[in-house]
Amino acid sequence: MSTPDLNLLITLDVLLSEGSVAGAAARLGLSASAMSRALARLRETTGDPLLVRAGRGLVPTPRALELRERVSALVQEVEAVLRPVQMLDVRQLHRTFTLRSSDGFVETFAAALLARIAEEAPGVRLRFLHKTDKDSALLREGRVDLETGVVGDTTDGSLHSRILFRDRFVGVVNADHALTSGKISAKRFAAGEHILVSRRGRETAVVDEVLLSSGLTRNIVITVGGFAAALTLVRETHLIACVPERHTRNLRTGLYSFTLPFTLPQMNVSMLWHPRMDADPAHRWLRNCVREVCA
Repeated sequence: MSTPDLNLLITLDVLLSEGSVAGAAARLGLSASAMSRALARLRETTGDPLLVRAGRGLVPTPRALELRERVSALVQEVEAVLRPVQMLDVRQLHRTFTLRSSDGFVETFAAALLARIAEEAPGVRLRFLHKTDKDSALLREGRVDLETGVVGDTTDGSLHSRILFRDRFVGVVNADHALTSGKISAKRFAAGEHILVSRRGRETAVVDEVLLSSGLTRNIVITVGGFAAALTLVRETHLIACVPERHTRNLRTGLYSFTLPFTLPQMNVSMLWHPRMDADPAHRWLRNCVREVCA
């Protein structure tokens, strides 16, 4: 098997970033003809045209779009390996970090995190992706720098993690609900109409298991995929929702929150990252910012 020319990886990264042979040539200090030859080699190597003519410009093929993020991550990793270790000057740092988290995390902590970063590293940008599952493929592929969530049995054991804070579930109703007055017992709680939050469309949650141990069941009238949707419904109806206290702090403004009349296990909300980023000074600085904002 022939050894691939890794210089083509850098060329491909620049071509996909620029979307132009002339632009890529200028960025790499090559002639347009040399860059055209490099593109021809890349097409032969990948078996795909990568960039095709559309009008007066070039557009990426589906294969090129698929490769763009992966190639960029690989080039950054190679550059990090070959770069000499030096003290990080965050004031001079120009980098975009991609974080994958729930809407509640963004609602509660993103503004403070942005303020912290703007003060320390004005050249840094954040990109948040909505977390819809616990699959850590994006971390492994380098398309996500940091992820937040609850570490569970299905979490990839090769990832590094650190607890950010502990959270607990609370009950929430609108200001006109009957539960805003009087003592809330487990029986009174269960007698109401409830919203179930389940990203996977399950029919019960840990709340139902605890109630069942006391011989109680609750009336679930609707299931939604996230806490933000549940709280929107609470504002407009007389339904009851159970949501994480810290994760939904801002979303619950104007609603009535109460301690649940039974005990549920607390949740440890952690940040997770791939081992290859552990020693990266800029990534370490970002992790410290997130940790202190959430503390």
